[in-house]
Amino acid sequence: MKKVRLATVWLDGCSGCHMSLLDMDAGVIALAGQADIVYGPLVDAQEFPEEVDVTLVEGAVSSQDDVNRIQKIRARTRILVALGDCAVTSNVPSMRNSIPVNRLLQRVYVEGAQENKGLPVDGVPQLLKQACPVHDFVKVDLHVPGCPPSSQVILGVVSDVLAGRKPDLGSKARFG
Repeated sequence: MKKVRLATVWLDGCSGCHMSLLDMDAGVIALAGQADIVYGPLVDAQEFPEEVDVTLVEGAVSSQDDVNRIQKIRARTRILVALGDCAVTSNVPSMRNSIPVNRLLQRVYVEGAQENKGLPVDGVPQLLKQACPVHDFVKVDLHVPGCPPSSQVILGVVSDVLAGRKPDLGSKARFG
């Protein structure tokens, strides 16, 4: 039997969803029999691969780099899962949305700096005016709320998706 190609992606978030993923403990071993993790912070792949079956996306879309990444990921993924409140609603990253980007950067890198005051230019992606949920930019096949979703919810969702079933999140997943 051919294994499912599974990827995880971390955009603008705290990595809490990936920590819940790691909390699956022995569940990870069961999933390893069904899926190969082909991309994510847990593997050494540098480029998002072609023909991924399922991608779990953590975090909001907050920069132009995030937009470019999520569009590439969507084009290369059969089933895209928005994992956690940041990916589903833009949650914590959207707390900056009422502050103009230039004012935000000035406050953090000039007014708030003790040393090297000044706006960084090298290697810093251009921020969008607002942090947005993943579905504002690409089609999302499944939304899994939670901050973060519990390891049991993630294991259930991934197991169902790998088995070709639509997960029933009604009583299991919730916001916050």
